[in-house]
Amino acid sequence: MNDDDSRLRERLVEIVGELRDLVARLDDLQFDLLREASERHQPRPAMDKTLSQARRALEKALNLLGD
Repeated sequence: MNDDDSRLRERLVEIVGELRDLVARLDDLQFDLLREASERHQPRPAMDKTLSQARRALEKALNLLGD
């Protein structure tokens, strides 16, 4: 592996880490949203579906990048 490949791999590892962090942040946000709706005896918020779709998109990106 040459230096260019090493730098590329390092950048990719960094991006994968950032994607994992974003997935975790979306999980937290989604949990908070559902908890608040439950506490108020409200139905599932529409935003929950959007957050689920965003999370799945990030997971697909992680799979494509070999995570």
